[in-house]
Amino acid sequence: MIIRDAASTDLPAITRIYSDSVQNGVASYELVIPDEAEMGRRMAALRDSSYPYLIAEDDDGAVLGYAYASAFRTRPAYRWLVEDSIYLAPEARGRGVGRALLEALISRCETLGFRQMVAVIGGAHPASIAVHQKAGFASAGMIAGSGHKHGRWLDTVFMQRPLGEGKATDPDPETYPGTLFTG
Repeated sequence: MIIRDAASTDLPAITRIYSDSVQNGVASYELVIPDEAEMGRRMAALRDSSYPYLIAEDDDGAVLGYAYASAFRTRPAYRWLVEDSIYLAPEARGRGVGRALLEALISRCETLGFRQMVAVIGGAHPASIAVHQKAGFASAGMIAGSGHKHGRWLDTVFMQRPLGEGKATDPDPETYPGTLFTG
């Protein structure tokens, strides 16, 4: 398996993977499947703001999944905190792809200078909770009945992990990561 930066040529695979999640899963609370053009706009917005967007592919070049970091909230005091998102192709689940993507995303975010990462786990999905626990995330709360999809109420679990020095030291306000908060 190879973990690499996503490219626009990956959009068909990304759209296919996300479509499956929207249609059949609970990781996303979206109800209408976005088209490839919308997925491209979303990717461009993240990459233009210097957030990492990664792809996992097998030895044959097939995309197994993708992960990205994004702003948790857009208020400037949150600029050191990122939210992770991971989506896997159905055939890639249970093969360590999610963990490999998450570990690469954590490493990239630490290199960029972010200090905290939060996971917002839709549907309180047990496999997602487990992969985050293995990567050093701790429980940060839950919102019961926060979404309704597939004819049932879903809980949302929050998990958090420090990056780099975490909250042990103050960040340098002159050199913060990303470009979302430069204005």
